[in-house]
Amino acid sequence: MKAVLQRVTKASVEIFETVGDAVPHTTREIGRGYAVLLGVAQGDSPAEADRLVDKMAGLRVFADQDGKMNLDIRQAGGAFLVVSQFTLLADTRKGRRPSFIRAADPESGEALYHYVVKRLREEGFTVATGEFGAHMLVNISNDGPVTILLDTAEM
Repeated sequence: MKAVLQRVTKASVEIFETVGDAVPHTTREIGRGYAVLLGVAQGDSPAEADRLVDKMAGLRVFADQDGKMNLDIRQAGGAFLVVSQFTLLADTRKGRRPSFIRAADPESGEALYHYVVKRLREEGFTVATGEFGAHMLVNISNDGPVTILLDTAEM
């Protein structure tokens, strides 16, 4: 499982019925917190998802009263915007067209995506989401900028 974690002052996702629609059918947003682009790989399980949730909740990258990155998201009063992004599993070693063979199949990917969201909510966080498999526009106001790449294979 891979995640791009961005500390944000605000973030939103516009969800469209079809590619090319001019107006989204849904918009979801958060204020201060994390925008998370989440990719699920073949073979990922709830165990990896649990480790990822624990890591995201515990990372201390929000500023304390002295301006030092010393607070976690709970201490900072932040929320999560979680958007599924299978393209994080792209293999670009050969040719010019990425291969996504390492990405989980849609059924497994969606199940683990929803599991991560459920676990974050169980931890007491406000969580806004994209829509699995939909065409979306993600708007991120990256604060810092602070962007952290997380890979459960390396945790």
